[in-house]
Formats: sequence, C-alpha cells, structure tokens
Amino acid sequence: MPKAIAVLSKGKGFAAKLSGKLGIKKLPLKLDVFPDGELYVRFLGSVKGKTIYMVQSLSGAPNNALLELFLAARTAKELGAKKVFGILPYLGYMRQDKRFKAGECFSAKEVAWLLSNCLDRLYTFDAHLHRIKSLNKIFRIPAKNLSSAKPIAAYIKKKFSSKNTVIVGPDIESSQWAAKIAKSIGFESTILRKKRFHSRKVKVHVHKELEWKGKNVVIVDDIVSSGHTMAEAIKAVKKRGVKEVHCICIHAVFSEDALRKIRKAGAKSIASCNTIPHAT
Repeated sequence: MPKAIAVLSKGKGFAAKLSGKLGIKKLPLKLDVFPDGELYVRFLGSVKGKTIYMVQSLSGAPNNALLELFLAARTAKELGAKKVFGILPYLGYMRQDKRFKAGECFSAKEVAWLLSNCLDRLYTFDAHLHRIKSLNKIFRIPAKNLSSAKPIAAYIKKKFSSKNTVIVGPDIESSQWAAKIAKSIGFESTILRKKRFHSRKVKVHVHKELEWKGKNVVIVDDIVSSGHTMAEAIKAVKKRGVKEVHCICIHAVFSEDALRKIRKAGAKSIASCNTIPHAT
C-alpha cells in the first residue's frame, strides 16, 4: 500500500527526520489562515488509496494545532485515503486527566474522543500518563505511547559519570522517567516532593537525604511548561551544596519566560528532545 507523510504546521522538523529515516515521501500540503483567523487546509497531491502519516505536535498554539490536524485528517479520508495515522510527538491536553473541580472539562478524554473520530491509529512520545495509566483507556483507536528513555539515558551516560552524578525527578509524576533512566545506566537517583498552590506557584523540597555535596545533579522531567517546578527543584538541590545542576526535559513547552526562569535558578545546561522544536 502506498504511503505518504503529511507535514502540518507544528511537525516540520520531526517530519523531515521521519521522512529521511523511513524513506517515505512528503505530501504537498497548503496550510494558511484566513484574515478572520479561520484555518485553510488543502492537499496539493493525491491521497487516494494511500496510508497517510500526519505529523503534528499539539504545542505552541495547541488549539489551532489540534483543529488543523482534525481538518486535515477528515479531508484526507474524504479524498479517499486508505488509512490516516497520527504521529503526534507531543500530545497536549493530557495533564487535565480528571475533573479536578466540579464542572470542569475532562480535557484529556474529550481530545482523545476528537482524535479517535479522525484518525485510524495514533503514535506519540511520553504522553503525560499519571491518573490515566494507558492511552487505550481514553482512545477508541489503537494508540501507542513510545518512550524517549533510551536516548535520554544514552545522552546522560555519555556526558556524566555515575560516580559523582545524581539523577533527580522534581516530583512524584516524574519518577516514571527519572527512576527508570537512572536504573538503566546504573546512576543514583531520587525523587523530590512538590506541593502545588496554583498553576504558577509550587514548592519543591528534598524528601530523601543523600550525599549531595560536590556532586552533579541531572533533573529529568517530561514536560516543562511555565518552568516553576524545574526552577524550584534546582533551588532545592543547590541548597545541598551540589556542584552543577543540569536539566533535561522531553517536551519543551516553555511557555511564558520558562527558559529565563530555569537559567536564573542556576541551571548549568538545559536539553530537550525534538518532540517540540526548540533550540535546547
């Protein structure tokens, strides 16, 4: 069955690598915005009888990215595509994974419902699964959650020594990445504790005392959005007399002035995966 990659506005860099790696050609696609803000989507090549891989991260302007994906996927099906698979390096809306307050939208479930109605299959990386343990609990299509743990572990092993480096998760939710990565390469690890007061105010503290003095710390988290959690984690470990603090995240959302905040807190370096295009 012929295949093609449809590159949406938030998937350009990732799609280019995917196309080169798999040897699948990119499909010409015109994306635009009307003067009133409405989205325009047009396929400039035939999709008929093909399996179309649509690459889009739900980042930056996630609402536009989501609607653009929905419009493109539905259009491809109407034009005769055999299958439409979604490649979403970053799957947004997963942090609203329950109704925290009366009357709130359970956003993760509703976004999953929308995507299940326009895609035949979905692939993503390190979805924020905390209260929802599997994507298949909310999606009605096959949904595969791939892991970035191996390349991150290889990066840490190459840059740091296990003798004087501690891998740290800034909160309980990060333990599924930080602890797993540390164990795979034989590094010491610990998970900090976080208390959230509201979306822009958190307090992070050291829960387990270690021999911190003079060591390098690598803080690993899945998503850095406002940067408050990462910045507070840096401050917490620096109080223990560590040598350097390095930060790694999978999804560099970096809203507001997150990067400046993290650097100001004392990060020696910041690195991220390519699920969201960013200089880090």
